[in-house]
Amino acid sequence: MRTSRRNRDRALLAYLGAAHLAGGAAAYEAEAAVRAAGRALGHHDVQVHAQAGGIVLSLGGGHPATYESVESQLRLDQSAQVGALQAALVAGSLSPDEVLHRLNTSRTKPHRFPESAMYVGGLSVSLGLAAILQPEWMTVAFVVLAGPLVVALMRLAHRQLIPAPLLPVIVGFIVALGAFALFDQGLVESPLRTMLPPVAVLLPGAMIVTGLAELVGGAAVAGSSRLAQGAVQLTLFTVGVVGAAVATGASGEALQNVRVDDLGWWSPMVGLLLVTLGIGLMEAIPRAIAPWVFLVLAATMLTQLGVQASLHHAWAGAFAGATVASAMAWTIAATRPALPRMVLFLPSFWLLVPGSLGLVTATQLGLDPTLSGPTALLAITIVVAIALGLVVGTSLGRPLGRLLAR
Repeated sequence: MRTSRRNRDRALLAYLGAAHLAGGAAAYEAEAAVRAAGRALGHHDVQVHAQAGGIVLSLGGGHPATYESVESQLRLDQSAQVGALQAALVAGSLSPDEVLHRLNTSRTKPHRFPESAMYVGGLSVSLGLAAILQPEWMTVAFVVLAGPLVVALMRLAHRQLIPAPLLPVIVGFIVALGAFALFDQGLVESPLRTMLPPVAVLLPGAMIVTGLAELVGGAAVAGSSRLAQGAVQLTLFTVGVVGAAVATGASGEALQNVRVDDLGWWSPMVGLLLVTLGIGLMEAIPRAIAPWVFLVLAATMLTQLGVQASLHHAWAGAFAGATVASAMAWTIAATRPALPRMVLFLPSFWLLVPGSLGLVTATQLGLDPTLSGPTALLAITIVVAIALGLVVGTSLGRPLGRLLAR
C-alpha cells in the first residue's frame, strides 16, 4: 500500500511539473512548484530537474526516478486549471487522487469556443497590436486580411495538413509578400513593421526572454535549449521574409524600421482592449480571470509607454513594463490563489513583443547588413532588459504578495 501511494505521488508530481512547463513556466519555477507540492504530500526531499522538454524527479535521494515529457503547449485556460490544482493540492482541499485525475483530463480539455472564435481572436489581437506597434490606417486594413490568414495557416498546421516545422517560413513569406507589395505601391512606410501585428502571435519572443531568465536563475540547460529553439524559429521566419523581399525586389528603403502614427493618442488604449479580447478568445481565458489579465496588461503597457516617453529609451520602458507585469502577477496570485500567476503574466509578452524586433534585425542583416547594427543592438538590449525586469519583478512581487496574503 505504501509503495502504491509513493508511485501515485511520483506520477502526480511528474505530471504537475510537466504541466507547469507546458504552460510557459521557467524551469526553476516548475521545480519550485513541484517541491511545494511534494512537501504538501509529505515528501520533503523531492529531487527534481526540469528542462524545456520535460522533467525528471524522485521522491528522495536513492529512490526510483521518473521522467515526464512536455507533449504540447497548454492554452491559458488549461494553465489556469493547473494553477488551481496546484493551489488545491498545497492547501489540502483536494485529494491527490482527484488532482491526478484532473491533471490527466486537463490535457484533452476541449476549447470552450467554436473554431470561428479563433479567427475573430486572431484578428482582434492583430488589430490591437497594429494600433500599438504601427498605428496607420493602411496597416490596419492589411491586418484585416492577414490576421485571419495567419490563423488559417495555424489551424492547417495543427491538423497536419501543412508541415508544422515550416509554418514560420510559410507565414513569413506570405505576409511579407503582401507588405512589400503595399510598399511598392507607396501605401505603407515600413513594410517590416506592417507585417509584425499578424505574425506576432507566432514569434518566439516569450521563449527567448524565458530562456534568458532561466540562465539568470541558474537553469543553464533549460535556458540554453530555449534560446536555441527560439533562435531557430526566428531564423525560419527570417528565411520566409527574406524570400519575399527577394521575390519583390525590395530596396533598402523597404527595410527601414519606421514607426508611423496616423491614428492618434487613443490608439494604444483601443489596441489594449482588442488584444485582451483576442487573447481571451484564442486562449479561452475564464471570464473570472479576464479582468485581472486586462489589469496586468494595462499596467504593463502604461508603464512601458510612460517610462519610454519620459526617458526616451525603449529598453527602459521594456524593463519597467516587465518589472510591473511580473510583480503584479506574483502579488495578485499570492493574495488570490485562484488566479494563477502564469495566466496573469504571459499575455504581457504579447505587448512587449521582443521577438518582433529580432525579426526586423534578422531580415535587415540578411538583405542589407549596414542597416542591422542599430536595430540589432536595440533588440538585444530590449530582450535583456525584459529578462532583468522579470527577475526584479519576481524579487519584489514574492515578498509583497506574502505580506499582503498574511
